[in-house]
Amino acid sequence: MSLLDTLGSLVGKSPEGGGQQALVAAALEFVNSQPGGLNGLIDRFREKGLGDVVTSWVSNGENQPIAADALHSVLGSETVANLAAKAGVQPDQVTGLLSQILPHVVNAATPEGEVPAEGKLNATTVLGALGGLSALFGKGNA
Repeated sequence: MSLLDTLGSLVGKSPEGGGQQALVAAALEFVNSQPGGLNGLIDRFREKGLGDVVTSWVSNGENQPIAADALHSVLGSETVANLAAKAGVQPDQVTGLLSQILPHVVNAATPEGEVPAEGKLNATTVLGALGGLSALFGKGNA
């Protein structure tokens, strides 16, 4: 099963549907509303001792994984609840889903290994890049 299939099943919609895109869109809105945008989120990761993890997502190397509970610690319960409400999923699903896709969102938003000057993520670019993840995760393969 591909990541997109998994995400789709977890949010109760088909992978081609809007479930995971709603969560990604909510995450993008959250990042862009941070003071400093992505830079602000990176600072939150650093404050929680996870600077190396988020830096791996920005860089051109391999993305380090993040555990759902560590991501919950970075985001905080209020943010998790808000993201869940916007995406139409249960709060206990948000960090699990985001721990799988946030590294790809940040990576897609920083293709040159650098945070955009204003720290804002381009939703069209990110969603387009995430649409290409199906090949990365073997969608369509046995």
